[in-house]
Amino acid sequence: MVRAMTAPTETMEAVVLREHGGPEVLRLERIPRPEPGPGEVRIKVAAVAMNHMDLWVRRGGPAFKLEYPHRLGCDLAGTVDAVGPGVDPALVGTRTVVNPGVSCGHCAQCLGGADNLCRHYKILGENTQGGYAEYAVVPRVNLAPYPGALTFPEAAASLLTFLTAWQMLVHKARVRPGDVVLVHGAGSGVGVAAIQIARLHGARVIATAGHDDKLARAKALGAEHGINYRTADFVAESKKLTERRGVDVVIEHVGGETFAASVRAVRNGGRIVTCGATAGFTPELDLRHVFFRQVEILGSTMGSKGDLFAVLGHVAAGRLRPIVHATLPLARAAEGHRILEGREAFGKVVLLPGAPP
Repeated sequence: MVRAMTAPTETMEAVVLREHGGPEVLRLERIPRPEPGPGEVRIKVAAVAMNHMDLWVRRGGPAFKLEYPHRLGCDLAGTVDAVGPGVDPALVGTRTVVNPGVSCGHCAQCLGGADNLCRHYKILGENTQGGYAEYAVVPRVNLAPYPGALTFPEAAASLLTFLTAWQMLVHKARVRPGDVVLVHGAGSGVGVAAIQIARLHGARVIATAGHDDKLARAKALGAEHGINYRTADFVAESKKLTERRGVDVVIEHVGGETFAASVRAVRNGGRIVTCGATAGFTPELDLRHVFFRQVEILGSTMGSKGDLFAVLGHVAAGRLRPIVHATLPLARAAEGHRILEGREAFGKVVLLPGAPP
């Protein structure tokens, strides 16, 4: 009997999770290289930027339903390496960035341009496989134009946080010229993006951070004032800077006690937009400050696929600038997680698959 010969499975290097825990659970392994299916493309990943989302997924929680081995990583930049059935083969070799939001593509929300409200919405590296690897397979519709002459690390740093901050400021807060915007966590990915997007729309920016060097860098990006929350009361300082009126908008992704204080910092009728809660999900809130003063509290997650095109247009033109704190080889992913957890970064930590350890 003659047995049919099968081609050996191609493998790739990847950092994977097989359990939740601290940075030590991130393991460098060789796993099967994924093949693109109908409507999909395979990306040879040149750079993948880290986000706080990576830390949440690694630590674990009831919202995460992972298929092991799981790969983190929302923000991918690289080159189209292969295409699946139904995808134009001319895309092979094209430099690209990847929209990190994956949706069904056919519900009313998706077809109406609000795909980040799709009931089946996922983020790469969250409840679907991400980019901590040499290769990643993504839907063709998630490819976005490469932003000009940026390096791969810079391109990867211009995605999730800029998209998130764009929806927060442009669609939720409805920022206008002359508004005063308080941006928390000025050194974070969202903070760096929010400062620039607020300035792009003619707003004045007050930034908070826990280190004076981060405040100096925030001012270099366009913040008018900086408040070190470790040494000053940001509510009192914000009131002082606005002649007791309060700020028009707060960009909030810290949560905990900071969120409750932000309600006191905003003016009557002002807007607080929240996209996260790195310091705690259950703030103690005096609702009288909300309804008597008619404060708007708005939740925000990601942004639409169409919004990313607007963001990347500004990035390519140099009006928005991604900031890379550090680049690390893929094998040192755990070190990158420790940098984020220690709040050491100003801007993004970016992994480089294929780089020597």
